[in-house]
Amino acid sequence: MLTEVDVSYLANTVMLLRYFEAEGVLRQVLPIVKQRVGPHERTLRELSVGIDGVVIGEQLTSFQGVLTGVPNFTMNHNE
Repeated sequence: MLTEVDVSYLANTVMLLRYFEAEGVLRQVLPIVKQRVGPHERTLRELSVGIDGVVIGEQLTSFQGVLTGVPNFTMNHNE
């Protein structure tokens, strides 16, 4: 991801929203790219917005390559 301005010094937390398709459904994933305060979490979690508000799901363990834009389903079914 390229930007002309380094904005990382402006924010305490930087989040990256990515869309990906899985099983014919458009899904969203929300990784925390940078966090200035507190322990870092390096997992990918599914994000959903609906009538219940914003929901951060369990760790996505059954996919690889989600951030590249070309996710592959793996055999790990811990979701």
